[in-house]
Amino acid sequence: MTVWKTSMRNFLAHKGRMALSAVAVLLSVAFVCGTLVFTDTMNTTFDKLFAASSADVTVSPKAAGGADDTPENGKPESLPASTVAQVEKADGVKAAEGGVSSMSVTVVDSRNKNMGSETGAPTIAGNWTRNDLRSMEIASGHAPRGPTEVMVDADTAEKHHLKIGDELRTIAVTGDIKARISGIAAFTVTNPGAAVVFLDTATAQKNLLGAAGRFTHISVTADSGVSDTQLKKNVAAALGGGAYKLQTQDEAADANKDSMGSFLDVMKYAMLGFAGIAFLVGIFLIVNTFSMLVAQRTREIGLMRAIGSSRKQVNRSVLVEAVLLGIVGSVLGVAAGIGLAVGLMKLMGAIGMELSTEDLTIAWTTPVTGLVLGIVVTVLAAYIPARRAGKVSPMAALRDAGTPADAKSGWIRAGIGLVLTGAGAAGLWATTRVDEASEGSLYLGLGVVLTLIGFIVIGPLLAGAVVRVLGLVVLRLFGPVGRLAERNALRNPRRTGATGAALMIGLALVACLSVVGSSMVASATDELDKSVGTDFIVQSNTGQLIVPQAADAIEKAPGIEHVTNYKVLAAKLTNPDGSSSDDHVTAADPTYPQDLRRETVAGDLAKAYGADSMSVGSDYAAQHGIEVGDELTVAFKAGDTAKLKVAAITSDDTSVDQGAMYINVSTAERHVAADRMPENMIMFAAAEDGKEKEAYAAIKSSLAAYPQYKVQNQADFKEDLKDQIGQLLNIVYGLLALAIIVAVLGVVNTLALSVVERTREIGLMRAIGLSRRQLRRMIRLESVVIALFGALLGLGLGMGWGTSAQKLLALEGLGVLEIPWPTIITVFVASAFVGLFAALVPAFRAGRMNVLNAIATDG
Repeated sequence: MTVWKTSMRNFLAHKGRMALSAVAVLLSVAFVCGTLVFTDTMNTTFDKLFAASSADVTVSPKAAGGADDTPENGKPESLPASTVAQVEKADGVKAAEGGVSSMSVTVVDSRNKNMGSETGAPTIAGNWTRNDLRSMEIASGHAPRGPTEVMVDADTAEKHHLKIGDELRTIAVTGDIKARISGIAAFTVTNPGAAVVFLDTATAQKNLLGAAGRFTHISVTADSGVSDTQLKKNVAAALGGGAYKLQTQDEAADANKDSMGSFLDVMKYAMLGFAGIAFLVGIFLIVNTFSMLVAQRTREIGLMRAIGSSRKQVNRSVLVEAVLLGIVGSVLGVAAGIGLAVGLMKLMGAIGMELSTEDLTIAWTTPVTGLVLGIVVTVLAAYIPARRAGKVSPMAALRDAGTPADAKSGWIRAGIGLVLTGAGAAGLWATTRVDEASEGSLYLGLGVVLTLIGFIVIGPLLAGAVVRVLGLVVLRLFGPVGRLAERNALRNPRRTGATGAALMIGLALVACLSVVGSSMVASATDELDKSVGTDFIVQSNTGQLIVPQAADAIEKAPGIEHVTNYKVLAAKLTNPDGSSSDDHVTAADPTYPQDLRRETVAGDLAKAYGADSMSVGSDYAAQHGIEVGDELTVAFKAGDTAKLKVAAITSDDTSVDQGAMYINVSTAERHVAADRMPENMIMFAAAEDGKEKEAYAAIKSSLAAYPQYKVQNQADFKEDLKDQIGQLLNIVYGLLALAIIVAVLGVVNTLALSVVERTREIGLMRAIGLSRRQLRRMIRLESVVIALFGALLGLGLGMGWGTSAQKLLALEGLGVLEIPWPTIITVFVASAFVGLFAALVPAFRAGRMNVLNAIATDG
């Protein structure tokens, strides 16, 4: 009980000093809990949607892919309408209804504005069936009754201000469907952002499937008392063959969830990774806080030992304070995490992905995880300061506050740090010497971890050297005040090292990603300059295939010398060595080598576009012992089997079309039926000499009615690539900002506690003539030099990581290393401002001290 009372008294007595550490715990726990609540809510939303929209049993073609599978020819796999009658005859069937659904569509309004989601959610077109009433209801108007009517979901209508009577155009591979809105259907469960339009059955069959009397699936409803599993068995018996895929409601929902699972998992674990970084940074803050509190209470602890407190009791007292700090920070963090999740949901709603707070999911494991993590991390961080407190002897009551440094432990620490740093540097060096990226990633990970730990351990040793250099360059400009700031930063190198290390971690990741991102852009730009010879590239950002009517518009644009088709066909390849593999073959026009210059290591690429000929990549050829003149058996998924002769082997030392196997479009047409032939994934066009501007404008004009496609010249393509990588990096920087915020709190806390520790010293300095302004400047300069110390370590370490990582990218064809010096310099300078900001409150409080009271302070 005495330990508990002592801990409570100390915790409450130093609650102001604990506050910033509690904020660090709060932020870290909030990020973890917010991530878990957000992803659990997304899972709940999709679970409800998939469960509500799935029939008791769904029958679909066996060849049909998953929910996110896009057919190569833009027309989903289908089954004959006669199958519905077969299903209806099965025992236990109450009703069976054929449905049509396709995600290979684009819907635009009368001004050619895309009605689809901008978040990557699909646009779905189909016919309105009774099964849709499971998850939707007609809010106004009526279902489509003919080819001139269409119904749209309420979320899309609200987002784009659509109303009954407005015209929509549905673009599919079989043609455009113009119709006016006859009704608006509202989801009875949350729609995460998909745009949905409904056509009448005949129109959907004709325009989405390209044939009357066919359906993509059959929704089967069970009679009362018949389970889904039994119904599935009965329907399978009635169909009597293996040409169909049957799924119960649970199986269909699970299949749909699996297609979303990888995306949600990547997002979840990425965000948790950043939360882990924030926790790591928070550990330094907590260690510093307790180390300084223990140092300031040396005399007090010595007195406790003198009157009979054991080492264990003192140790336990500090750990109980840590538990209290962990509990307070974690409880607040759990609450903040729920708020963060709601904020993320609102943010997703603003960009198009609707998530209802009614589906907010807080599993019991979420607050437990947050509390356990927060408390355990806090206690572990406080363990070393607690042990140090337990070692304080009763004689310390006779000394001034502050524990002397252990020189022996300092040298041991320095030795361990040097060994770890050297081992990490060896790992990074080994990364640059491997021949396989998969092998190098192991060395890279090892090198990153060891150098990070090594720099953290060796921080105090580095602090002494780096701060002296920074003092010469920066602090000496401010005369005696600058020298005082330098001495204060050097007074406790261990504390300075730990504070700088917290900032180092976040900035090291920023520098590493900046180097990798800049190198990727520079490498891709260099590769494009070397290999891309075409004037214009046409493609969809969302992966939509180019519909025939858009392809025709491109070919008819004036000022175009040639247009190149580019199609990708799934195929099974049987190699001369007897091995086989599922792969893809690229079918292109013979003009493609002009549009994309590929280095040929053997044979003649032009001959690969001859009848029943092909090319393979150098890696594939080496793996299977393929040489020019060998014959491969290619079984096209959408057609028959062909014997193709290898006429060329292209170099895979590239990032563009790496590993591609080329054949002529005409070769593909001989082995794949016209109605099964894939549509273009991308198209290339070359302008007539001197007509580049006119041709560019002409192609853009010809595709004005198809907003899902982008027309880009080489400059546009490079800028787009740069923007995409830049947006990704900005998201990562935003997440890393959490760790940097925690690190800034660490600087604030260190300075605040340092000011308290030096209260008598500050009073004496003020008494002998140091002005308030000079005092504040001294503390600000001390903060700046600590921040610059952390920035130097972080940026140097990050550039080392990034340089090593780029060597792995070079194995994938991205061979240009580019250090983004403007970014590095900006971050370094910004670190000085971070130091200034962190010192504002501590410097203000120091300046307001009463001189006589400060001198009279005990310890």
